[in-house]
Amino acid sequence: MPDSTADADRLDPVASTARMTAALRARESARPDRLFDDPLAAVLAGDTGRMLADRAGEVDAIPVRTRYFDDLLLTVTGAPDAPRQLVMLAAGMDSRAYRLPLPATVLYEVDRPDLLRLKESLLGDAPPRCARRVPVGADLAADWANPLMTAGFRPGEPTCWLVEGLTQYLEERDVLRLLDRITELSAPGSHLLTDFVAGSLFHDASVRPMLSLLERSGAGWRYGTDEPGPLFTERGWRPETASYAAVGQALGRWPRNAPRGGELVHAVR
Repeated sequence: MPDSTADADRLDPVASTARMTAALRARESARPDRLFDDPLAAVLAGDTGRMLADRAGEVDAIPVRTRYFDDLLLTVTGAPDAPRQLVMLAAGMDSRAYRLPLPATVLYEVDRPDLLRLKESLLGDAPPRCARRVPVGADLAADWANPLMTAGFRPGEPTCWLVEGLTQYLEERDVLRLLDRITELSAPGSHLLTDFVAGSLFHDASVRPMLSLLERSGAGWRYGTDEPGPLFTERGWRPETASYAAVGQALGRWPRNAPRGGELVHAVR
């Protein structure tokens, strides 16, 4: 399954970071003490993703975040009253449909049509491990809810939402709009898994090189918060938060003197 340079070059800068994330997951998967194994990550990253990952250097947040959400997804979907719908917004080059055992789950992957087309070409005939994988081509800055429902999503049933590595690329008003729309589509018993970079990171000298790299590539960060809880409580969700630093240190992937990084959130409706 060769990389498609022509297709990769047509991706917008934020979509291209999905390939960098895949490269960082492939790097973690090659470690003897890996936190997870993502056998498709290297193919999904391609030369584009590897180049971006090399420029970014070590990014502890990606393996920490991936493992944290892996564990939560298996816990949520494995419960007796588990939601049977899993929606990944800005799914990017995520391969959980293929590497996590989700036999009772219909998994909807929502992202830009051009990115999903590239992903399909790279995945080839790899068999998913979920009940059904449904790609949904839609722009999250426009109307994505109607394409999702057209693809079979049922808003009257509980849903597990995963919004990973997205909010920092949005303006604050778009983050709030996204949370409002998810809430409107979430029946009681739904779960929302997401993350936020810390607002204080925007002024932290230690992360300035990475932020400058993202800005030069056209994918600069726009939003962060040190207190995400109220975003959920005022919309009727019950959130639990954990800092990247706390989770990363528990996993042996976060230096003791490093910034807290941001917050990982699991909210229940």
